[in-house]
Amino acid sequence: MATLIDWDLAARSARRFSPAPPGVSRREADDAVGELYRATAEAADHVADLTHLHEPTVTAATRVVDRPGWIDANAGGMQAVMTPVLERLTEQNPVGKVAERIGGRLTGVQLGVILGFLSGKVLGQFEFFDRPGGQLLLVAPNLVAVERQLKVDPKDFRLWVCLHEVTHRVQFTAVPWLRQHLLDEVGALTDSLDTDPTELRRRLSGATSELVKVVRGQGDGSGLLAVVTTPQQREVLERVTAFMSLVEGHAEYVMNAVSPTVIPSQQAIEARFAARRRKGGNPLDRLLRHLLGMEAKTRQYVDGSKFVRTVVERIGLDDFNAIWTSAETLPTKAEIADPGLWIARVHA
Repeated sequence: MATLIDWDLAARSARRFSPAPPGVSRREADDAVGELYRATAEAADHVADLTHLHEPTVTAATRVVDRPGWIDANAGGMQAVMTPVLERLTEQNPVGKVAERIGGRLTGVQLGVILGFLSGKVLGQFEFFDRPGGQLLLVAPNLVAVERQLKVDPKDFRLWVCLHEVTHRVQFTAVPWLRQHLLDEVGALTDSLDTDPTELRRRLSGATSELVKVVRGQGDGSGLLAVVTTPQQREVLERVTAFMSLVEGHAEYVMNAVSPTVIPSQQAIEARFAARRRKGGNPLDRLLRHLLGMEAKTRQYVDGSKFVRTVVERIGLDDFNAIWTSAETLPTKAEIADPGLWIARVHA
């Protein structure tokens, strides 16, 4: 059976477009891998103290990977997410076999370019679609490249990054309904699409890529405006945007709230990393980041972190944690911008 996305081609293309890793000796590589596993274990204790969330017995795998390993994990996760989405689309509007095969290869290459580019940028990730228990991925060559670029203490920097990624693991395991909630939102968006076969073929490539980026947290959904037109569709996108701002901002808050005795050079790391975000890379790099919605993701970090920090300062951490009660207590996009609105609604 043909497919609307050639997933094998996507993975092969991504490996071809992935940048060359930094040069390291075998000993340096082994030291980095060992340090990242130790940092992940240490981070779990700090995250528990800083979030008051009760993570169950950890079943998620922790994997220190290279760029091809990250690509394979994410291609698998994307396929798990997108298969039911694409099946619903094609049930509504069947596509001819020839068009399906050609479109599948084209979309596969496009996704490969995206994955290849991101494989050189992502430092870590809690991937929760490819495996039932989820997996915490730490991309060793990217961490080494950034810590060298920033000229920061490697041990401190690795723990700092692990705090962020372990927070995501805790979010999706201590609050188990979050994963299904995100899948339901993607399903709601797909169910609301109403396109004829010609429009489906024309829009599928862009729409699929944007859906993947939203569910992977790589964008705020702004690119989907080309394929959504109804108020219902825009409402779903606003909810997803607010959700991603919350989970990213919460992790950002935790990694910067740890005691200076834990990460002595934290202030220097935070300042240099923020400057790196603002500066971006070369012109092509900045263009790709913009097209992939990564600038929007940076705003999610900033807006979400400010929301979490403001709410915790006003009402305390335990009352903030009411946010994880249900989908109804998640903040709206307007409440992310004005935390007082969320406090008034949830803690009235």
